[in-house]
Amino acid sequence: MKVLVPVKRVADSNVKVRVKSDGTGVDLANVKMAVNPFDEIAVEEAVRLREAGSAAEVITVSCGTSHCQETLRTTMAIGADRGILVETDADLQPLAVAKLLKVLADREQPQLIILGKQAIDDDCNQTGQMLAALLGWPQATFASKIVLEAGRAVVTREVDGGLETLSLALPAVVTTDLRLNEPRYVTLPSIMKAKKKPLETIKPLDMGIDVAPRLKTLKVTEPPKRSAGVLVPDVATLIEKLKNEAKVI
Repeated sequence: MKVLVPVKRVADSNVKVRVKSDGTGVDLANVKMAVNPFDEIAVEEAVRLREAGSAAEVITVSCGTSHCQETLRTTMAIGADRGILVETDADLQPLAVAKLLKVLADREQPQLIILGKQAIDDDCNQTGQMLAALLGWPQATFASKIVLEAGRAVVTREVDGGLETLSLALPAVVTTDLRLNEPRYVTLPSIMKAKKKPLETIKPLDMGIDVAPRLKTLKVTEPPKRSAGVLVPDVATLIEKLKNEAKVI
């Protein structure tokens, strides 16, 4: 069984990004980049399924610039068998990525696609759902547990009221939540082995997909700075400040 894992290259979660002076986006110059944390969890889960004998091959795919090769090498150091880079300099949006992944899924014929529930840069939470719709496959989002049995994926997912368990016929699309697993530490020997694993590069044009953006970003601004909190002696003073200063009541 093949498992396909899409991954995205994003700014490291420990780095504070800054908005460009012209408001056209965020400044990523000299910023440390990393695998999107939710996608890293998806790679770890796919590798665990292979180690348990439930999967035979783990393929990771990334869509973006040539720098995404580094991202794919990281996933192969975690344990992925090979990588595919869909190389483009275009500003990719969720629908374009879903269309690219649909073409790859048709070509590779995986029985399971696991990806992060969202990327930490745009927080769209759309690609997995769009991909499932394009493929016509069942889907389970926000997975906190995945068990493969008898041609089905039993997925425990987190919902507002607690936990929900779904049984999906394979092939299926699953998006991961934080509590699914904790990704392993990548060792130096694993990094060296990853350099020898196959990495294929293709272009969106060769796949027959138009990746031109459908949405236009008008302006990017920093969130407003919050004023310091104050202590109030009693409820009456609190109400007075909410009414006259904050003007929320």
